[in-house]
Amino acid sequence: VQQISGMLMELFQKVRLEKPGQVDPRAAAFTLRLLAAMYDRSGTGYIKARSAAAALIALSGDTLLAKYRAFFQFYAVSDGKVASITRSALRSLLTDLNQIPAFVGESCAPSCVEIATRSCFHGVLKPAIVEERFLSWLRSEPAILLWLPTCYRLSATEMVSHQARCK
Repeated sequence: VQQISGMLMELFQKVRLEKPGQVDPRAAAFTLRLLAAMYDRSGTGYIKARSAAAALIALSGDTLLAKYRAFFQFYAVSDGKVASITRSALRSLLTDLNQIPAFVGESCAPSCVEIATRSCFHGVLKPAIVEERFLSWLRSEPAILLWLPTCYRLSATEMVSHQARCK
């Protein structure tokens, strides 16, 4: 938690310099509390860096494709030639991401993770999938992660302005 706290303070300090007046000075503390509430419910003082990264990526303002690629980079393993994501790594990613809606009372059963993993690996004979297959599966908007593109679309529409006048 201390290491993540330091990284968050540095991150928000850089953003505060880039966008003066747009970042709450308490942003790092608020973000750390959110991460701790999602990933350290028992108060051990330990949060997996990969879990925190997944949450920060999911909650970032980046495009969906950029988020999906970042998820792959954090959870994939490389055999020296090609990076791929295993069933186990996908389960970890989905479990980590599921903590976000669970925090607001919208969790799904643990079986959802297994169903989604089977869906992603449907017809795959190898123990891992490459990025292209992973991205294709995510673009199909699996039910377990439907909240992610929905939140992205809601966020994107906040910037839309129409010049129509109502009577």
